[in-house]
Amino acid sequence: MDTQKILSVAADDLGKLVGNEFDILTISKPASLEAAVNLTKMLSKLSPLVGNLIEFASTELLNARKSYAKFGRWIRQDPGFPDTIFKGNVLPVPGIEIKTWLPLATEITARFRGSQSCFFGGQTNVCLLAWLPDKIIYGRPVVFDVCIVPGLSLAQARDNHYHNPPDYLVLEPEDTTERSKNLKQINTAGYKWQGTPEQLKRATDIVNGWGAEGKIYQPVPDYSLRLRKLTSKFPYRLDTNYAKIDRIVHMEIEKFKNRVLYTTFERATVGEWSRLLTSGNKAEIEEMLKLHLS
Repeated sequence: MDTQKILSVAADDLGKLVGNEFDILTISKPASLEAAVNLTKMLSKLSPLVGNLIEFASTELLNARKSYAKFGRWIRQDPGFPDTIFKGNVLPVPGIEIKTWLPLATEITARFRGSQSCFFGGQTNVCLLAWLPDKIIYGRPVVFDVCIVPGLSLAQARDNHYHNPPDYLVLEPEDTTERSKNLKQINTAGYKWQGTPEQLKRATDIVNGWGAEGKIYQPVPDYSLRLRKLTSKFPYRLDTNYAKIDRIVHMEIEKFKNRVLYTTFERATVGEWSRLLTSGNKAEIEEMLKLHLS
């Protein structure tokens, strides 16, 4: 097997997780309607814990497939990027970055900051796993849907979406190739304009001087140097909301989100459940949960 074949087989295996119930944690059925309402307020807090457990369990399920056995095995990197890599004699090393999403609680809050330069070999895929408790607010986690996209396509969509000099800049990480593995930087960062109108006019003149291609993001040192000169001359702030997957506007991920939110589950679509449980309208929540629990 080569890198692309391993990633293709892994994508098929992860796609088969839809409907899979993970025996990693069970949320007990609420004893009362009041307890059920209170439980809905804690779903978002459960999401990171269950998400991490699902990521570990997914790696174990991949290794259970005999198709990989004579070529190597999948191992977790914690910490590290990507989350899971295929350790064997295959180069470039295949990797999968796994992101989980509980659609009842929030948008896809996971961030994807990796530089395009990390994915030029086509060796890393991003896997989004949407999960739900099998009884909506209680029970065991079940995989509701899966979306797998090349890491490079997601990085390119992110940079094209955010980058708009001089108003918004996406900056590449500094060159840290000679540092030890744990000190290497691979993440981009987003910077939002904070200057005055007069400063903006000067900055715009500089960017216009780069020509039409100057506004198109380029993950190369020369272009990064131009951007860093802007940040040294004018005021910018680090955008802490940068690179949220839900806001990147990647076509396949948008299809995945809509597919999940418009699928019916226990008397309503997932999107309707989400809007209801996050609305704060106790009377409506109680009415729906009363029907569900009965």
